[in-house]
Amino acid sequence: MQVDIIKCHGSGNDFLLIDEISNDYFFTEEQRAVLARALCNRSSELGADGILFVMPSNSADARMRVFNADGSEASMCGNGLRCVARYICELQKKSSAVIETMKVNLSVNQMDELFPNVPTYQVEISPVSFRLKDLPLNLPQESLRNEMIPSLSDQLRFTALAVPNPHLVAIVDAEQIHSDLQKQLSEHVNGPNDLFPDGVNVSFVKVLKDGAIYVRTFERGVGFTNACGTAMSASSLVTYLNGLNEKEKPIDVYNNGGKVCCIIHEQNGSYSIDLIGNATYVYKAKVYVDWVDVDHFQSGPKEFFEEEATHFEKLQNHVKEYLSKYI
Repeated sequence: MQVDIIKCHGSGNDFLLIDEISNDYFFTEEQRAVLARALCNRSSELGADGILFVMPSNSADARMRVFNADGSEASMCGNGLRCVARYICELQKKSSAVIETMKVNLSVNQMDELFPNVPTYQVEISPVSFRLKDLPLNLPQESLRNEMIPSLSDQLRFTALAVPNPHLVAIVDAEQIHSDLQKQLSEHVNGPNDLFPDGVNVSFVKVLKDGAIYVRTFERGVGFTNACGTAMSASSLVTYLNGLNEKEKPIDVYNNGGKVCCIIHEQNGSYSIDLIGNATYVYKAKVYVDWVDVDHFQSGPKEFFEEEATHFEKLQNHVKEYLSKYI
């Protein structure tokens, strides 16, 4: 089987995008998982954090399904949604669209460039839930906001929320950012454990200054990633809830892959988040898959988007220089 792919990324969180609207591909559920494990393997010719399947929708301009590198399906992916937003807006020649995700249809919009010559899109992150059963998190209470989990850590206070995929967020200092604490906690809650039966994304957040934070995330099904869009959105909301940032004002969110901007909205006690950042194409290629032996797929020549890479590298250098002052 021949499959056309586009390698793309949001803040260095990289994906392989497969268009099922323009092409008559058919994948079984098992094939989607198998394909993600094979193509996303970092030791293969391609490698990525996941696959974005862009599909027809009966209720929106397109449907997005996200499969992580381990073959599991994510309910939502903010960085991936920006890439899908760009692809659909360009495909359908429009500046805004609605994308169907696992839980809800979400609005996406082309925006002014976050950094010179870097394609930028805004996506809506919602719904937001603090109910522990929505993660799920097994504790004898309904929610967890800036509280300790004694069995997990005697140092940190956590907030648990689903946006709609599950996140556990802690505000930390520079010393904790540089320690092994996040790795140890994340591996524990994403392995066999009594708290998170389905695992959880774990983010450490360092406040840099008013309106600016740094987020590092251990992503469920992926591990440490350059950035996680829903994690940066959830982390921004947590800083607002702790009085460290304001709603309706841009929050610059720095990460190991670059930078995004988040804006918190609140209406009648409900929250949504605007996630604004790059949607960058790396290359396009054809992949040849034999379902009998998917791990030994073959990739054709890669056609690189060199100019996009150059402009994004300038953004990354800017971010590294900025973070060197604070972390």
